[in-house]
Order: sequence, then C-alpha cells, then structure tokens
Amino acid sequence: MIRMSFPGLLAATFALALPALAEDVTIATAKGDVTLPASPAKVVALDLAAIDSLTALGVSLVGVPDNLYVDYLGGVAASATKVGTLFEPNLETLAGLAPDLIIAGGRSASQVEALAPVATTIDMTIWEDLPTEARARIDAYGKLFGKADKAAEMIATLDAKTAAAKAAVAGKGNALIIQTNGPKVSAFGKGSRFGWLHTALDLPEAHENLNPETHGDSISFEFIAEVNPDWLIVIDRGAAVGEGAAAQATLDNPLVAGTTAGKTGHIVYLSPAPVYIAGGGFTSMGKTLDELTAAFSK
Repeated sequence: MIRMSFPGLLAATFALALPALAEDVTIATAKGDVTLPASPAKVVALDLAAIDSLTALGVSLVGVPDNLYVDYLGGVAASATKVGTLFEPNLETLAGLAPDLIIAGGRSASQVEALAPVATTIDMTIWEDLPTEARARIDAYGKLFGKADKAAEMIATLDAKTAAAKAAVAGKGNALIIQTNGPKVSAFGKGSRFGWLHTALDLPEAHENLNPETHGDSISFEFIAEVNPDWLIVIDRGAAVGEGAAAQATLDNPLVAGTTAGKTGHIVYLSPAPVYIAGGGFTSMGKTLDELTAAFSK
C-alpha cells in the first residue's frame, strides 16, 4: 500500500480540480500564421464567410452581427448575441460578452486593431483567391477547434462540387458576370471578387481585361449587347441587401434580350446573398456551385 503525505495529497487534489490547460495551435490567417490556445470556448465572428463555415463545422458562436442576410444561418442569428453591424461592431456589447476569440474579416477587417483590446482578434478575410483561401480558412478552423476530420470532409465536398460545375460548363461557351444594383449594372472578370467563377471552373470570359476593382466595371446595356455573351451570370446586390429593383426588371430590355444569352434563356440568376455577402463560406460556395451546375446542365 502506497502512503501519500498530506502535502502530496493536497497537491494531487488541486491537480485533479484544475482544468487541463488548452494546448496552443498555429493556424493560417489573412495576416500570416498565428498561434492561439486551441478550442476557444466563447467565440464571436463578425465575417459572414467565417460564420457560414464555422456553423457548418459545428462551432457555436456567442456573438454575431445583427443581420446575417442568408436564411440558412437563421439558427445562429436567433441564438447568438447581436454585436453591431458587419462594418461597425459594438465594442461595449463585445466587452460584456468577454469572448476568448473574435474572428473578423472582409467588411470588419478594418476593425481588427480596435477589437484587439477586447479580446484576441484574428483576420480571416477571403479575397484574392476565393476557392483557395476558403479551403484554407476551413482547414484553419478545423485545427483550431479540434475538428480536422470534419474540415477535411467539407473541403472534399467543395472539391467535388467544383469538379461537377467545371464539367457542366465545359464546352458551353463564354460568360459575362454582371451585378445589378437597382438600375446600375457592373461587370466582373478574372481577378475580381467574382472572378473565381471563371478561374476555378475554366469558364471563358465573354469580355477580357475587365477592371478587377471591388465594384467592378460600370457598364451599359449597349456594352452587354456588343459583347453578346453566350451566358449571363447575374448577382442582384439590391436583393442581397434587401433594397433596390430586382435584377430581372433591370435586365428586361431589348438589348439584353437580343444577346445569345437572352435568346437561348442562358441568363443565370444566382442566389444573391450567399455569393455577394457570404462569399467564401462553405455553404455559400456549395450553393453557388450547385446552381451553376444545374443551370449549365439543362
């Protein structure tokens, strides 16, 4: 029989009572590798793509922006505390939550410095190479929250959906990606926020060398008629944010109808909020890819 001294017994008791310290894990962020305590318990996410992928991964969030725009995140919107807008987080509310980690990105990326005094904050922006960065973020979240196997499954799902969409568009002609904002129309090509639809799917551009700036190239209906795309891929910003005329009404004119896309019924209206607001999220990407596969397979 082993006898333990009182000090030894006391030390052992305290050791059993104390929670195990979380191990550190190093993950990739938009600003480089960052080392953090693994599996943070109280997490606030301010970026829609991050909220999308974290929810799909099974990570619970204690705080999110006051409007998540996409219907498939309704459960998160109902359960988490509202902590300001996508652009302006409420620092007082955040401080009251005392989160272990704040995940910013995209529209909230400019707030990282202001958020740092409240809690450890990481920038998980997805921008330049959306498919690659989206997969990298899912991989990082998997490592951080001890869900690497689930993350690998999600990445494999995106790979399969991308392959299906790529096969569907092959040999079907070129496309012009446009965004409507009420009566205004912009075009987006390779290198732009929606350019991944061209590069990831090998979908030829109907018009090359478009401006890759955030808001795209402002265009006219005459431009669309002159380019004469085989396919028009449409993103309705007004519908995405709940304002402005519908894209179908904006594009209902003879110049658009006279294009190859108009004559053949090859005008694809993507679900706007997922691609415009939550672009790079797991569910968002999957939905967009599924819609393109269905449209080009008809």
